Amino acid sequence: MSCAMTQDAETDFIEGMGLILQGDGMPRIAGRLMGLFVLRGGPFSFAELADRLEISRGSVSTNTRLLEDLGVIERVAIRGERQDYFRLAADPYAQIIERKRIRSIRAEEAIRRSASELSEAGPEALARIGSLANFFGTLTNATARALEELDATDGNERPVRAMPDPSSVAAE
Repeated sequence: MSCAMTQDAETDFIEGMGLILQGDGMPRIAGRLMGLFVLRGGPFSFAELADRLEISRGSVSTNTRLLEDLGVIERVAIRGERQDYFRLAADPYAQIIERKRIRSIRAEEAIRRSASELSEAGPEALARIGSLANFFGTLTNATARALEELDATDGNERPVRAMPDPSSVAAE
């Protein structure tokens, strides 16, 4: 495979990650950064990230902070360097799932507390509120199962499921 073809595929992956995260309500730049970290791991300085993705240092700062808060990347120090570097965090996907699980638990608890104070809202409203609380309970259970599946390995690199042949996916 030629270098240009590899570069195009990498660019497409990075841009695709931007669109995926944007579809989930995140900034596209955060997705592009995540794509780069998934491909290359890091560590990268602010300047390297800005240059590689052709974005401003302000966008790098804002979006690395977001990805760091999500547990996707981590800040690292490099001996002899004064600036911060970032790399893909250990087990970033479990971090994302765990944060989602915690948010679901908190949401269900808050909704159930509110329901107890809304006893006069009527049975139909209380049924809808109960359904919403159950929704978050279901998310909590699903994320817990997802974490168990991720933790089922011995802590080494997780096995990668076979990727489908791109031509078979395109035909669907």
